Amino acid sequence: MLTQIYEVSTPEAAEAISAIGVDHVGILVGTGEFPREQPLAEAKRIAAGLRRPSKLSALFLSSDPAWIIETAKALGPDIIHLGAAPELLPPAAVAQIRAQLPGLPIMRSIPVVDAQSIAVAAAYVGIADFLLLDSYRVDDRQIGALGVTHDWSISRRIVLEVPIPVILAGGLGPDNVEAAIAAVGPAGVDSKTRTDVQGSHAKDLDKVRRFHEAATRASRQMPARPPSRPSGGLPPEGEDPETART
Repeated sequence: MLTQIYEVSTPEAAEAISAIGVDHVGILVGTGEFPREQPLAEAKRIAAGLRRPSKLSALFLSSDPAWIIETAKALGPDIIHLGAAPELLPPAAVAQIRAQLPGLPIMRSIPVVDAQSIAVAAAYVGIADFLLLDSYRVDDRQIGALGVTHDWSISRRIVLEVPIPVILAGGLGPDNVEAAIAAVGPAGVDSKTRTDVQGSHAKDLDKVRRFHEAATRASRQMPARPPSRPSGGLPPEGEDPETART
């Protein structure tokens, strides 16, 4: 079970979260168009605190493919995470980004609103390596960071019907992540708001630790996934992810 924590804003937090064992350490990268975006130079400084085997996931809320490509090349993350609303960054634009960043796994946020979200997710087959299923407020330019859960039954259908590994997000924290995993059966889980220090956007390391431990516990109760690899995403059970990409 992959664990993913956003938004990391200091090198010290990146190092501490890596030490906990979190798989994906996420930084929000941008030009200040959206709140809390880190400029490139600061993102590099934060990323320097990360320790392997944790991976750097760079979240872009921008809908400008050229800027995303340029910034990703300069930052050098392990994963590029695209969080703009689907109508602002459609599958063709994501495919363009993928073509210009060969070998760099792409995570695409999917707004979970109703059954139409399944078709939105399916449009990224062959384009995205991961889908991040998140809560969404209609007319927002970005997906997620609302701190509320969504309809897990729709997320479960996406897991079953769309052959791309799913990271479940949306109001998850140490107290509900086990129930979410049992209901959805994702490949991983993500937390931002509910692992923050209350009243701030700094990370609460105790909450992060409890989130990671709860997700690990819950993963032991999940049935084994079949050994086939879906749509260029996670490797078969037991295969090293880095080896699988080469």
